[in-house]
This record gives sequence, structure tokens and C-alpha cells, in this order.
Amino acid sequence: MTKQIKEPGPDHPITVEAGTARIVARVGDTVIADTTSALTLREADYPPVHYIPLEDVDPAVLRDSTTQTYCPYKGDASYYHLALPGQELTDAVWVYRTPYPSVSTIAGHVAFYPDRVTVEEQPAVD
Repeated sequence: MTKQIKEPGPDHPITVEAGTARIVARVGDTVIADTTSALTLREADYPPVHYIPLEDVDPAVLRDSTTQTYCPYKGDASYYHLALPGQELTDAVWVYRTPYPSVSTIAGHVAFYPDRVTVEEQPAVD
């Protein structure tokens, strides 16, 4: 089956901007990511999503998942589980390893499901 590829436009806008704030991702009291290099993706009427560089995520908590999904605007998404003491959060993290050209800057960045991970924007420290 051929995957439909769609370009962002007036009917479905997508923008990606470099952030200036510090972004911290937590599960409970455990910090799993901390960065000042996040990208913010705004897509149509969806809430903004912070994409955090993979190198700013604690690698000890990431476990590969076999789950994959497809977005006609961004491409194929792969997932990670989060393995924390006493719990594993299934498919809580997604990544577009080779996103479509219109959002190519999110390659190498991950995003978190907000119902499982708290992602907070904090003022950047000079």
C-alpha cells in the first residue's frame, strides 16, 4: 500500500521553531529530559508539542518499542517505552527518525505523550 504524503498548507499549517526556554520532562519526581535546545512544533489546531533532542534525554530510561505509526504530514514515527523504577510507560515517547522535508528539523528529536509525561517550560538560565 502506498502511503499518502501531504504538504502543510493553509488548510493544515505546520511550523517548527527553535525554543528559547528550558524544557524539562518528568515522570513524577524523576527528570527524564532537560534541554534548552527544544523545538516547538505547531500543527493545525493541535496543542504545541516540544521536540527534545534525543541526546538530552536520559538514555537509561528509554527502551525500544516495536510500535510504529504514520502521519501523512510528518512520516513514520517510532516509539520508546519509559522504564522507571517500579513502572514501565508503554509507548510514551515518539520520534520521527526520517521525517518529511517540511518538518525535517525534528529529526533526532523526541516528543512525549502529555498524559504520561509532564513537560514544563521554564525560563532559560543565562
